[in-house]
Amino acid sequence: MYLLLSIILSTLLGYLLIVIHPLVGGVIAFGIIAGVLFRGLYLLNSINNRLVKSYPKTDKVQDAYEQYLSEKEKGSS
Repeated sequence: MYLLLSIILSTLLGYLLIVIHPLVGGVIAFGIIAGVLFRGLYLLNSINNRLVKSYPKTDKVQDAYEQYLSEKEKGSS
């Protein structure tokens, strides 16, 4: 239902932008497109920040394994 409403409103807005003066319609269309792009970037940044916070840190086993590999490498040299 929301998709249908969005399609109808977009159609009406497109018709309105065609009917009014091309310069004014172009400015309004540019503002809409730029606003949508900036909002998308803001949402992507927000999602990235949430994912980084929930990213698991290295655990004790991983730290011990990396330490073992570094000690093994030093012993072989």
